[in-house]
Amino acid sequence: MVEVDIAKFKLPLIIIGILLVISFYTTLPVINMVILGAMLAYGVKSISDRIQLKVKHQSLSIFLAIIIVVIPLILLFSYILLQIVDFAYAFFNYGGSNFDIDLLVNTIVGNLPIDIQNYLKPYLSSVSTEINSMLKLVLNYVIDLVKDLPDLIVQVFILVSSIFYFARDGDKIWDYVFAFIPKNKESFFDNTLDEVANVLKSIFYGHFLTALIIGIIAGIGYAILGYKFALFLGILTGIFQLIPIFGPWPIYWALAIYDILVPKNILQAIITVLFGFVLSLSDMYIRPALAGKYADIHSLILLIGFMAGPYVFGIIGLILGPLILGITYAVIKSVKDEIDAEKNKKSDLIES
Repeated sequence: MVEVDIAKFKLPLIIIGILLVISFYTTLPVINMVILGAMLAYGVKSISDRIQLKVKHQSLSIFLAIIIVVIPLILLFSYILLQIVDFAYAFFNYGGSNFDIDLLVNTIVGNLPIDIQNYLKPYLSSVSTEINSMLKLVLNYVIDLVKDLPDLIVQVFILVSSIFYFARDGDKIWDYVFAFIPKNKESFFDNTLDEVANVLKSIFYGHFLTALIIGIIAGIGYAILGYKFALFLGILTGIFQLIPIFGPWPIYWALAIYDILVPKNILQAIITVLFGFVLSLSDMYIRPALAGKYADIHSLILLIGFMAGPYVFGIIGLILGPLILGITYAVIKSVKDEIDAEKNKKSDLIES
């Protein structure tokens, strides 16, 4: 392969850099969907390759893979938003509901020991006010989403289009990238791409797929136990399962406490807690089985990604946050491995 002196193309590279910055600002309103589309395209491509063995047409196989992967995600987020509206609508007595937060807080505190009741009584009003404020904030957020429905439709269209074209033509992008990379650095970038691929697989199989399985098991279990909104509770359990440190325990403990305080069904509470322990323990077997052969990402990286992502990108940040930080980790790890290899090479030369 003929080496090319990149320095000769200094002026064109500067122009390209300026145009890339301008293009970035032009696409800024939808850049999060483009990035998410590029990342999801990786998973869609692997599924479409398998479908293509039977369908033969690449575009059709990608379209079918998008239906399998993306459409359920869109429906899932839509369902979550609708359920949040229903909960918030009932919680702060909106539109004629008889639900009373003050009564609920007083009922819960009334079942606690007398010493704790006396300690908490001065704060009951503040707690009720904060709960009301939080639920109003959630409802207002959903209402704003509904008001911005045209913009939301455009975002979803950009997401689906990005997934389709990245899955179909994504390989061509690397032809442009590698054109600017010196030959002696191509192996480094190949290794970096392998690390990124492992991180994406680790996050998808080790976290998203594990959370999906735990959420499905939880939803079925809640339905068998007779809880209302079992499907929604299962989805919440899956979302908490995504977040390191948390896991599914906040949901099943909240249900158990509710069983003890409101219907006073101690047996139901015990069964729920036992079922929750099974959920928590199953993670120890499901996660390693799905992601054991891929990159092991530190829990702090994922925790920051899951918690900070929604602040920056909105609700889609639950997916985008950990993915971006995970890829950043992969690139840094690849650079570190390259530096370590260079150090070892020089050390071997000195010793010899």
